[in-house]
Amino acid sequence: MEINFSEVVPIVDASSVGEVRRKGMWAAERLGLDEVMAGELALLATEVSRNVLLHGGGGEAIILGAKNDHGPMAGVLALDKGSGIQNIATALADGYSTAGTMGGGLGAMKRIASSLDIFTAGNGTIVFLELGTGAQNDSLQIAGIAVPYPKEKFCGDACAYHRTPQRTLILLVDGLGHGWEASEAAQEAVDVFRQHSHRSPREILAYMHDALKKTRGAAAAISEIRPNENRLTYAGVGNTAAVVLSNKVSRSLTSHNGTLGIAVPRIQEFQVEWPSRAILIMHSDGVQTRWDLSSYPGLLSRHPAVIGGALLRDFRRQRDDASVVVVKSDS
Repeated sequence: MEINFSEVVPIVDASSVGEVRRKGMWAAERLGLDEVMAGELALLATEVSRNVLLHGGGGEAIILGAKNDHGPMAGVLALDKGSGIQNIATALADGYSTAGTMGGGLGAMKRIASSLDIFTAGNGTIVFLELGTGAQNDSLQIAGIAVPYPKEKFCGDACAYHRTPQRTLILLVDGLGHGWEASEAAQEAVDVFRQHSHRSPREILAYMHDALKKTRGAAAAISEIRPNENRLTYAGVGNTAAVVLSNKVSRSLTSHNGTLGIAVPRIQEFQVEWPSRAILIMHSDGVQTRWDLSSYPGLLSRHPAVIGGALLRDFRRQRDDASVVVVKSDS
């Protein structure tokens, strides 16, 4: 079973850079990273958030953490709406740093990180850095990001994944409202997902409905991907969105009305084709539905975390918790 978490820090001044570093250290401790890797994560978090402040005019940094049977993985996702990077190849040269940062710029970050991915355009830059031992040689790449209502400590959105050689299950859940009680409902849904991950999406949602009756309720959706069978099974209840992108064709997946734990008229599964090199995007209603990634040339070739970061940066409603899960097939 995989676990994951995310922590967002607005970057508005120099003190924000220190806060990103502290969140990175907290994530390293939670993931059980050794002293060397914890220091590297703190350095990456500091350097990339300082770049957001100095070159992007401010923005956000999101610390991501995941742990599976292969080990821990930590990530730093940096988002800004600056003028973009004019020449990525030059910026990635080791030692190149227009701002004179202590780490030597993106080149040094690339050398330290397990992986680095960048998307930049005239409306800003997204940088994703990953560090850890939990990378898998899997045909599916997954990134899940949940951020709270602005200035709220607790996030009522959550996501979780479960992988076996035959299938991958992905959960996205949105607790009703925001704050602690919404977070409590979302965590209950994640716990049920973990307990019943051997079951079908429809069955898991039915168990969630019963378990969430003691909470304020939630919307949730579960996708089951069987790559070897080229099949995706989907079930959703409440106001969540899911889209499969393949060969410039977009197919929306249907969630039924209702609220888990309160009232669910029915739970129904839908099966669709999961083509080669497909992309699944699931998100809560904290993200607008009228997005069109065709206006971001090259974005869909980037890491799922970068795609998710673009959706959150440019289409978050800012009046609710928001979450997005992006799944990419490499074959």
